Amino acid sequence: MSIKAVIFDYGQVISLPQDSSAIDRLARRAGAAREKFEPLLWSLRDEYDRGTITSKEYYRNILSKLDLTLDDAGIDELIAIDLDSWKNINGGTVSLMEDIKRAGYVLGILSNMPCDFLVWARLNIPVFALSDTSLFSCDVKLIKPEEAIYRKLLSMLGLEGAEVVFFDDKLENIRGAQAVGIQAFLWEGPETARRVLLEVEVRL
Repeated sequence: MSIKAVIFDYGQVISLPQDSSAIDRLARRAGAAREKFEPLLWSLRDEYDRGTITSKEYYRNILSKLDLTLDDAGIDELIAIDLDSWKNINGGTVSLMEDIKRAGYVLGILSNMPCDFLVWARLNIPVFALSDTSLFSCDVKLIKPEEAIYRKLLSMLGLEGAEVVFFDDKLENIRGAQAVGIQAFLWEGPETARRVLLEVEVRL
C-alpha cells in the first residue's frame, strides 16, 4: 500500500528544540528550584495541552504544588516565557514539508498544543496554512499517545494507517501511532526524515 500522507508533530520537529534556559527562567520567576519546578511543568502538562484547563490554571496548579503564589501579572510572565520558547522554527523541516506538498502528498500536522499557543501559531507560522490536515489536542480534547487521537487523524484523512507516515520526537507517541497501523518514525532531523521517506517510497 503506497504512502499518501505525511504528518508532522510540532514541538521539536517543526519547531527547534526548546531552549533549556527557558526552564531556568520559568523556575526563577516562580521562585522555585529548577529540580522541583521542572517535573511539575511536565507532569501537569497533559490537561493544559488537552484544552481542559487554561494557561493560568495550569501555572496556578504548578505553583500550588510548590506552595507558592504569584499575582496575575507574574503568571502572565510565566505563560509568555513558556510560549516564546516554542516559537523558533526549524527551517529544514519547513523545506521538507514544502517538498512533500509540492510532490502531491497530503501534508499534515498532529500535535499536543495548548489553545493559546495554537491561536498564535495559526496567525504567525506559514507552514500551518500549508498543511492539508491539522489535528491539535486542544481542539478535540484528546492527546497523544491516546489511541483516539490517532484514529481521529485517520478518519480526517480518510486513509488506512499503512498509507500514512508520521514523525514525532517522543517514543511513546510513535508507539501510539504504530498501534493503529500508522508508519511512525522517531524524529532525528529533516535529513534523516528525507532518507526515511525515500525508504518507504515517498518520492520528493
